[in-house]
Amino acid sequence: MAIHTRSALFEGTIRPGCEEEFVRVVMSELMPIWQAMPNALAVRVLRTERAEPGAPALVLVQEIDYPSLEAVAEAEASPVRARGAPVVARLMTLFDGTLRHVVYRRLA
Repeated sequence: MAIHTRSALFEGTIRPGCEEEFVRVVMSELMPIWQAMPNALAVRVLRTERAEPGAPALVLVQEIDYPSLEAVAEAEASPVRARGAPVVARLMTLFDGTLRHVVYRRLA
């Protein structure tokens, strides 16, 4: 079975004074939605602690593992993901930057 991981990459900065609320929204409101995604095998949320000079300013990386590319597509189209959309929209009011999604296939 080839594992596929869909990542959300938050590149930019959390607005001054909004760090606690940003983390609270991610962990208490979005994490349960991400864990409920159909076919999700594992969910990880990563915060940058340090980066080499010139690296993208990734504030947060979210990863969800799925058993196949078809399972990723099913999750992307699911009502569970739709429930998270307004929460992500609110999260983005605490953040200056971009949110991008990337799907990877695990090689090793």
